[in-house]
Amino acid sequence: MTPQNPKRIVIKTGSSLMIDEQTGVVRKSWLTSVAEDISTLRAEKKGVVVVTSGAVALGRSILGLQGKTLLLEEKQACAACGQIALVQAWREALAKHSISVAQVLLTIDESDNRRRYLNARNTLDTLLDHGVVPVINENDTVATAELRVGDNDRLSARVAQMIGADWLILLSDIEGLYTANPKLDGSAQFVDTVEHITPAIEAMAGGAISTVGSGGMATKVQAAKIALAAGCHMTISDGKPKHPVRYLMDGGKCTWFKASSTPLSARKHWISGSISATGAIVVDDGAKLALASGKSLLPAGVKSVEGHFERGDAVQIKDSNGKILGKGLIAYSSEDTARIIGHKSTEFESILGFKGRDTLIHRDDMVIEV
Repeated sequence: MTPQNPKRIVIKTGSSLMIDEQTGVVRKSWLTSVAEDISTLRAEKKGVVVVTSGAVALGRSILGLQGKTLLLEEKQACAACGQIALVQAWREALAKHSISVAQVLLTIDESDNRRRYLNARNTLDTLLDHGVVPVINENDTVATAELRVGDNDRLSARVAQMIGADWLILLSDIEGLYTANPKLDGSAQFVDTVEHITPAIEAMAGGAISTVGSGGMATKVQAAKIALAAGCHMTISDGKPKHPVRYLMDGGKCTWFKASSTPLSARKHWISGSISATGAIVVDDGAKLALASGKSLLPAGVKSVEGHFERGDAVQIKDSNGKILGKGLIAYSSEDTARIIGHKSTEFESILGFKGRDTLIHRDDMVIEV
């Protein structure tokens, strides 16, 4: 089971799939097959983002630290050594299909800090628009224990949320969710579809089994909660065989977590009810009509600015009589907005000293309530 015509797909691969536990090196034959799967998706005009584990596992062998519990600084050192080899492996595999890659290292700051979140989202959007496959990992080298996401399952869900992905694929060492750990309980039953993350579903998840990975079924269920809230479908499937994405697309066994909304509708719901406005902008009658017809807000249609806000903050949108029309995420600070209101986008660079976005609030980043 797969989503209908997904436009953006996030594929997460675990350390136990990427790295041979015995030798501590990349499983190149397997990675080659995944690259072929990605090439097929790209040929179908789908944007693909990879979230990959394996840097620490690769670094262990480089530093001779296999088989021991790592201190935080040792783990960070392993990540620093292993990340180079990890991205190089992805680059070589995808280069065979003339696909360029970009390394992106994220920490929890990028999802919790609004400005950093926007910068990360804009970077990923730009890479996808230019046909590049972002290869993402958690920035273990600089993240402290308190700031780490802790696993790439949840990180991949945050990335899916960030880019408005339709489908998150977690390639695992198990084909999906069971009512109990099937390696420990022979009576465990396979769960093929989940529509809501209930306490019963959360209770089914166990701990990590792999010796080279940090995630387990519990983190995958937590990832599903994030993805579903963002309107993104998620699957957990067995990633060990070659061409694991093709296997999944062909109807292979998996647990299917079904989102009840689309990424766009989930985003608008979040804007409408989950964040508070820090300021307001007043629009003229022409802009009011344009907003009512579903168009983005241009600075040329803004009359004034109220309050103080930064780029990415939520602001109220008012008409000239003070009536609240809706709310949106603004692309400029209050100071910069005040400087460009009433002007055309061709004038922004001369006014601000940099070329910003043409729209003040994009239609996908606003909710008009009247």
